[in-house]
Amino acid sequence: MTRTAEREASDGAEAGRVLLRVLATTDVHGYLRSHDYGQDQPGTDCGLTRIASLVQAARTEVANTLLFDNGDILQGTPLVDHWARRGLHPGEVHPVFEIMNVLGYDAGTIGNHEFNFGLDYLCRAIEGAGFPLVCANAVRRAGATPLEDETLLPPWAILERALTDAEGQLHRLKIGVIGFVPPQILMWDRLQLEGRLSVRGIDEAARAHVPALRAAGADVVIALAHTGIEPHLPPGLPDRATEHAAVPLAAVPGIDALICGHSHLSFPGPDTAATEVVDPRRGLLHGKPAVMPGRWGSHLGVIDLALAPDGAGGWGVVDSRAALRPVLEAATGRPVPEAPALVARLAPAHEEVICELSQPVTRLAGPIQSFFSMIAPDAGLSLIAAAQTAHVRARLAGRPEAALPVLAAVAPGKCGGRGGPGFFTDIPAGPLSRRHVLEMSLFPNTATAVLVRGAQLADWLERAACVFATITPGQADQPLLAPAFPCYNFDVLAGLSYEIDLSHPARFAPDGSLAADSRRIRDLRHAGRPVDPTAAFVIATNSYRSAGAGGFPGAAEGAIDLGPPKSSRAVLFELLERHSPLRPVAEPVWRFAPIPGASALLETSPRAAGRLAEAGPAAARLEELGLNAAGFLQIRVHF
Repeated sequence: MTRTAEREASDGAEAGRVLLRVLATTDVHGYLRSHDYGQDQPGTDCGLTRIASLVQAARTEVANTLLFDNGDILQGTPLVDHWARRGLHPGEVHPVFEIMNVLGYDAGTIGNHEFNFGLDYLCRAIEGAGFPLVCANAVRRAGATPLEDETLLPPWAILERALTDAEGQLHRLKIGVIGFVPPQILMWDRLQLEGRLSVRGIDEAARAHVPALRAAGADVVIALAHTGIEPHLPPGLPDRATEHAAVPLAAVPGIDALICGHSHLSFPGPDTAATEVVDPRRGLLHGKPAVMPGRWGSHLGVIDLALAPDGAGGWGVVDSRAALRPVLEAATGRPVPEAPALVARLAPAHEEVICELSQPVTRLAGPIQSFFSMIAPDAGLSLIAAAQTAHVRARLAGRPEAALPVLAAVAPGKCGGRGGPGFFTDIPAGPLSRRHVLEMSLFPNTATAVLVRGAQLADWLERAACVFATITPGQADQPLLAPAFPCYNFDVLAGLSYEIDLSHPARFAPDGSLAADSRRIRDLRHAGRPVDPTAAFVIATNSYRSAGAGGFPGAAEGAIDLGPPKSSRAVLFELLERHSPLRPVAEPVWRFAPIPGASALLETSPRAAGRLAEAGPAAARLEELGLNAAGFLQIRVHF
């Protein structure tokens, strides 16, 4: 045990007190091993096999420990996506739960991505969990009140544990755990869940179930909240519209500690702004300890709770400490070792996936990468757009909509950001295997289509252009990207041509509301002619976008029935398998408008060094500046 850990443990070990250590993971997203399946290379900064080493160390420091997971673990890497495609054999335990059972998890909840593969698969997969899974606001049948709901999972559980105090005396305590998922699951996975599941707001469910959990005898209540920390929620935001609800949840009486997640940030830490009720330095929300342990198994959350008798036959929290332990050691930058026993346990699943991903699909006559997707048209996105367009045109054949222009909405998947400098697509010319295709198509969405008018096209693109910061003429080295807008919402509408003028403010706020009477999209054309605001168009897109995710005007309206569902990945495979060799070409869909005397900075992959020419015509406006402290290659963009 380190001296720091000894001191921390002894702080809570006063006579008559019990020190309970709560360990937590969140948003692991299938990163069981520290391996990049897209590049087929070992990784260093994530994975449950490395988290296991941190768990082992944390358990040796304190006698009483519990380990929880906070959801979004069944989707996200080719390994777990492969299991969803092939299904589970009779009696087979999902690799995720096989490893979690070995690690000795005490309880968990589900995240929004657990629903990506449908309810039947989810229910089959969680049969292998050797610990309780709880969720209070995902509902099969709604009652008059939350307490009368038939929930998908038990809303809460009580863990009875014999805990040791500082003098070695045993005390039997009841630890209550309650789970929550973002209500937006009904939008994000509407095709999978419509008619089969409903949701309640997190706050509504908590205020009903937490008192019931306390009444059932819980001495301590820990919220497994798959929801983010938003210090400045808009006033009057409805409970069911609140995606990042950890702050109001912490205000619910009876909750002692929170495990947060969903937004892939780290808390405690500088990712979150301080307010009167949010203390990002000490890890407190409304005075209660909370952690958000990053993503992909990058951090282990640690909450130490000092418990003492409350004088009424129960126990209460009298002191706490919240912290994160990273997989990458801060002092050295070296990763903690993978647990050899878990690596060996995962070897059959790992090798099965490697073999499946190595299967050839076609040959590329040129490279595909996402290094420059935020500053220039992208060849990979052009291929995806062509696949979506061909699929929708085939499904519309013989129908009245077949006479309409078909466009395709596509957005980058891997563009750094919170994923770090290694989170970019990089596929060389030559053989293209299945692992490369999964690099291009990250999410298990369904191909869909919507009918829109020209005016909605313009607003759709205005929404996408919110990914960029406002650029001031005559000013150098301004940030190019708006930090609150993810790259996977930067929709490019293939089949059009247009210019993006960043000297104007964004038309929409991050939540999708109108922010300014402003327009960034200029010279919007289809087939060389200005787009008529009243003209009808079909947009080939995916189930995530057509369910309303991202707040794109018109995306959730005018749905077109395409018949039997087909995954976006299957649609892409069909196009790729029909062409060999295939020459990727970035269609000239969009460009930046000139801004006199201005430049901006973009963070991209260090592998982009010396490859600016792959940005096409935009390369003439780009300048390499070298690596920054975070490991990204900085590029100066001249307007």
